[in-house]
Amino acid sequence: MELKAYESSGGPALVAVAAGRQAPPQAYSKTASSALGKNVSLASISGPTYVTSQLLVQQAAYKLSDKIFSFSPESFDLDGAVKSWSNEGEKNIHGEATTVVPLQTRTGAGAFALGYIFSKDFDLSKRHIPQTLLAPSLSLRHLRSALDQLSLLYGVASPFVAHIAAADYSANDGLVTDYESALQTAEDLGLGLVSSSSAYEVQHMSLLATLLASVLPTLHVYDGLRTARETLRVVDALSEDSIAEHYKQLSAVAGNLNKRLDAAGKAIELLHAFNEEFGTSYAPFEYHGHEAPETVLVVFGSVESQLAKQVASALAGEDKRVGVVNVRVYRPFVEEAFLEALPDSVRRIAVLGQVRDNVAAEDASIQSALYSDVLTAVSFTDKWAYAPDVVDIKYAASIAQTPSSIASVLLKLSSEDAQAATTFSLHSLDQTQQFTFWDVDNSTAVEAPSVLGTLLAKESTGNVSVHEVYDNLLQGGVVRTDIRSGKTSVEAPYDVDNADVVFVGEEKLLKEIALLKDVKAGGKVILRLPNFKEEDLEKRIPAPARKEIQEKGLQLLVLDTSFSPALEKEAQLLVELAFLKVARPELTAEQLAKFTWIAQDQATLAESADALEQVLRKVEVPASWAELPVDVTFAPLVESITRNSFVPFQKEETEPALDLQDWQSAAKGLAFMEAYGTQSSLRPDLTVKTFTVHVKENRRLTPQEYDRNIFHIEFDLGNSGLTYNIGEALGIHAENDPKQVLEFIQSYGLNADDLVEVPSREDPAVSEVRTVYQSLVQNIDILGKPPKRFFESLAEFATDEKEKKRLEFLGGKEGAEEFKKLSEVDTVTYVDILDEFKSAHPAFHDLVRIVSPLKRREYSIASAQAVTPNSVALMIVVVDWVDTKGRTRYGQATRYLSGLAPGTPTTVSVKPSVMKLPVKDTAPLIMAGLGTGLAPFRAFVQYRAMQKAQGKEIGSILLYLGSRHQREEYLYGEEWEAYLDAGVVTLLGAAFSRDQPQKIYIQDRMRQTIQDIIKAYIKEEGSFYLCGPTWPVPDVTEVLEEAISVEAKQSGRKVDSRKEIERLKDDGRYILEVY
Repeated sequence: MELKAYESSGGPALVAVAAGRQAPPQAYSKTASSALGKNVSLASISGPTYVTSQLLVQQAAYKLSDKIFSFSPESFDLDGAVKSWSNEGEKNIHGEATTVVPLQTRTGAGAFALGYIFSKDFDLSKRHIPQTLLAPSLSLRHLRSALDQLSLLYGVASPFVAHIAAADYSANDGLVTDYESALQTAEDLGLGLVSSSSAYEVQHMSLLATLLASVLPTLHVYDGLRTARETLRVVDALSEDSIAEHYKQLSAVAGNLNKRLDAAGKAIELLHAFNEEFGTSYAPFEYHGHEAPETVLVVFGSVESQLAKQVASALAGEDKRVGVVNVRVYRPFVEEAFLEALPDSVRRIAVLGQVRDNVAAEDASIQSALYSDVLTAVSFTDKWAYAPDVVDIKYAASIAQTPSSIASVLLKLSSEDAQAATTFSLHSLDQTQQFTFWDVDNSTAVEAPSVLGTLLAKESTGNVSVHEVYDNLLQGGVVRTDIRSGKTSVEAPYDVDNADVVFVGEEKLLKEIALLKDVKAGGKVILRLPNFKEEDLEKRIPAPARKEIQEKGLQLLVLDTSFSPALEKEAQLLVELAFLKVARPELTAEQLAKFTWIAQDQATLAESADALEQVLRKVEVPASWAELPVDVTFAPLVESITRNSFVPFQKEETEPALDLQDWQSAAKGLAFMEAYGTQSSLRPDLTVKTFTVHVKENRRLTPQEYDRNIFHIEFDLGNSGLTYNIGEALGIHAENDPKQVLEFIQSYGLNADDLVEVPSREDPAVSEVRTVYQSLVQNIDILGKPPKRFFESLAEFATDEKEKKRLEFLGGKEGAEEFKKLSEVDTVTYVDILDEFKSAHPAFHDLVRIVSPLKRREYSIASAQAVTPNSVALMIVVVDWVDTKGRTRYGQATRYLSGLAPGTPTTVSVKPSVMKLPVKDTAPLIMAGLGTGLAPFRAFVQYRAMQKAQGKEIGSILLYLGSRHQREEYLYGEEWEAYLDAGVVTLLGAAFSRDQPQKIYIQDRMRQTIQDIIKAYIKEEGSFYLCGPTWPVPDVTEVLEEAISVEAKQSGRKVDSRKEIERLKDDGRYILEVY
């Protein structure tokens, strides 16, 4: 293996620079509302311009609208430009600054916009001006109600257009391009729907959708992941004046459409006028491909339409009898126009229809929305003597289409060969240079691709596209940047798969991602290897990567950005210069002189260029790299990263300074509340709504000598205003044991009355001033169990080297077993650890930072407020154990509650629960509760007893309860017996496991009364509830499945009992609350 300095024909140009350089650019803000990392003014969008589709959508929306209602998650940045233009007072075509109203995506979203449009105070002189919505497709499900109302009242509304970026988030697949939501919404609510296929036409479609809004509320849908965010050069971008002029002409046409026409007829007439105005040939359905195709693929979507058009045309050039129909206007779906677009020779029609996920794609019972329309149109026409076959080729929203995937579909259909998969390349990119950059998102050179994209774009004759993908879950954050550069317009909305040059900024990516597969044979790879040593090269490049480099004949260049300490801070500049030297060796000195802004100054640029001869080295690849070690197994590589964000993960969090303060500081805050922003509230540290209630009763339910303390505690609500529903839980904001807190304060050397600023108990972003004593009793979990990270944090404060290493060991991977013993066997507390490691003595403001805050504990409510309107009851078991040192330990909340005397004030909150009564009072209840799991069922029975006493008909109640001994743990036993005698409870199945030689459990009692369960649960459509520990869930579920099977057999039916349980879950008739 030989290393040598890399030479290029353009070498001297790297040091020939011009004087009078500009200041270096600021940090790049790479968003959908910017282009090449720079904000774009409204006036600068005109003619040849570097933009994104999202920016052009915002331009059209801003110029034409009265108000823009935006539902944009922060990182999606669907409204950044319009906000900026509005703040700057930029005028729309109506002579006013467009108002931008940012709103949140949540239930009821859209009500604000609806209220404005139909407000009594609405300025009727603006009724003709469009109201606009910017949103991702994930917002549509929350906007559905508002859009439905708007559609019904559209005759008296302003024109309304929604520009929808097809983007949603999937827990499994990250960000996905979601068209299905828009298609389904438009179909269900009778909305118009127009689609854009690329940035080159997105202005036109934004205008068309806005004009169509004069006929019916309209959605304009475009790809929200790729085309919306890819920066490229649009040669004929419409200026703001041009938009105003064209819109004025066309809005006059829209206002004079033939009123006798239906919405479809008006849409066609409007589209004809649009084409005449712009000299275009848009159609609702556009055919591309062979003149006499036998197979036609119908597609919808930005990327899908672009690729289908190019692939079909290319295959037709090879005399493949295939074609595609791109759907531009989906609603109104004009069947006549669709059939007219199909050539007479068609024998097979395939619909490339998007569905939500892979499950839907594989489910034969689910059809894509587009397929239904195509099938209907073809089935009811007499255009053909024999109607063509129509098939639905479904794909999940997570699938990113490529030329190969589209070509495979067309070739499989035309050849009837299910295995006709193919690798297909578009010749339109033959003269285009393609580059890919891989790096981690906190790299010192992560901005280099943006700078280089800007640099290449400055070449007046070139067309450059730049696109980034972020995977924040791999390697702490990986970013891929694709750059394409050519003489003609770039129409390639897919990842680079045949790169001329690939730059790898972090060597560890080679071990996880198959990134070399996208380099063309004979291409070049620049690998950044700081502190490079020739003898270490094979150790730092994984064997599979070495094999691929050798087999594909790739040129390998190593860039050592740490070669010179003097240039340590110029890593990004070295990367940029190295790339130019490898990728664009033909650049002359005069051309490079235009790019001097990439460096701090001329001297730095010249010095860095000179250093390239030493830091950039070409590696001669030996033939031995083609062989993999036979005794080593390599983990499979990730084929591609998952786009799960539009921005890098924010790794740094600013922590507020938490300092001890004196009483004077607190007094100022109380005396001058407005000036200091002081708020007075009940438990301000809690983000949930809290109430103060008072203990009314606290009585033990088990005998005093029994080893389990189960007690009933009831609170008087007084005038607290607390309300709760049946089945909900009560959150107890318990306090630490004051005695133990005072002991810690004394041993740790604190002053109990000192004031300290501490993070709130429920929201660490909120802080408050409290005394040391108050914070340890109510805020800080000082008596709780420390997590692993506490040991790691505490090690930083240890002054004794032995203790420091011990803490680091316990906080590291190697100390996992010992940490587990400390936590689960010894059950140590924060106090125990601080007492053991004396040299680790953080100041109190550091201590509150590394010790977790106290959390509220929730307990199922054992009462019905309709029966006991002024009280709330709980049933609780005290958690206690003896640790390895012989000390009796208690659960923090149960210790606190068990010791509360009548009259004691307590802070509580209410938490919703899945435990809800059926809607019908006559629906039977089948309830299984173990120990304190009976609590919510006491509330259920109380409520049903009240209904029965009122003369209402109630369903049967089957109550199964389980505990160890009847004499000690028949919890609320007298109440259950009374309810049984009164006919409220129909069946009482008590299982006391240890009262007889053979243990009897709750599932046994259920099995003994299986006919009662069949009647109540299946025949009378009752609901089943289980509350308590998790262990009986499989056994209890098995009994229910037996009941389903027995009843099915008795009825002569075949039923899959497991699937039936799943159905019951979905119907809310199988409810578990286990812990």
